[in-house]
Amino acid sequence: MSSADTTMAAPEGEGFRLRWADLAPFIALAVIVVIGALINSNFMAANNLLNVITRTAFIAIIGVGATFVIATGGLDLSIGSMLAFVVGIMIMSMNAMAPALGVWAIPAGAVVALIVGSLCGLLNGVIITVGKIEPFIVTLGTMGIFRAFITWMTDGGSLSIDNSLRGAYRPVYFGSLFGIPYPVVITIVVALIGAFVLYRTKYGRRVTAVGSNADVARFSGVHVGRVRTMAFVIQGFCVAVAAICYVPRLGAATPTTGQLWELQVITAVVIGGTLLRGGKAHIWGTVAGALILEVIANVMVLSDMVSEYLVAAVQGAIIIIAMLAHRFTSAR
Repeated sequence: MSSADTTMAAPEGEGFRLRWADLAPFIALAVIVVIGALINSNFMAANNLLNVITRTAFIAIIGVGATFVIATGGLDLSIGSMLAFVVGIMIMSMNAMAPALGVWAIPAGAVVALIVGSLCGLLNGVIITVGKIEPFIVTLGTMGIFRAFITWMTDGGSLSIDNSLRGAYRPVYFGSLFGIPYPVVITIVVALIGAFVLYRTKYGRRVTAVGSNADVARFSGVHVGRVRTMAFVIQGFCVAVAAICYVPRLGAATPTTGQLWELQVITAVVIGGTLLRGGKAHIWGTVAGALILEVIANVMVLSDMVSEYLVAAVQGAIIIIAMLAHRFTSAR
């Protein structure tokens, strides 16, 4: 075993230790569900709960990738714009291939989306690591670039999927497997793979090691640049997976697609127990965090106590409260 693996062996074991702080997102989710049921009886209706869980898929899937990025001490503000760009490229690719491939243009377009999303993540990672620029600055720049590209691609309007593909693609979002919506199934698969990579592989140990202390990790033989770059590639791949689930829902890309999703994703990751400064990550906590945000938004829509137009304000307040909670607990 190398010195790097010896140095990082302890954090892995500590990652599996059950602590009350790790259960906090799930306890909070349970409390919010109970409050929602008390506020409005329609909240517990099967159709409503199924809709809430399905709508959570996008943020949860992207959140899995964001967990890797944030665990390394990075941050990606280009998530929402990247998703819009990937959706636009995917729709254009499927429309171009539809006359020749028919419905097979859908899986071909999905492959294009996965490649484009991964390359977008690679672009962010390479600029950050090779250029030695703060992730905040780089992804702020690429956020503007991706958003400008999708606005140009749609000519400021809407880019719709070919009508011949709508019926065949629709089940990817609206269909189900044994009663479980496909987006939920995909979310579970992505989370399982993400959890395995983070908790059971050498790369996962190096992710948290880099986030804890990049200098120590570097002296232990870890290639910090490669670890961080790969985290952004994983982020881009997850954005593409979310885009594949998103396209059949609305069937179009617009300049506002994915707007402010970066706020929701970062909030979900942070309230899920991943430290914003890096070094600690919880995949399943991120999924719980995404559910918390969607449940709160749903409760706000069903109740008359707070306007549904203040959902973004509530999400912003949640991330501030989560950061204060992290600061308080780490100071103890």
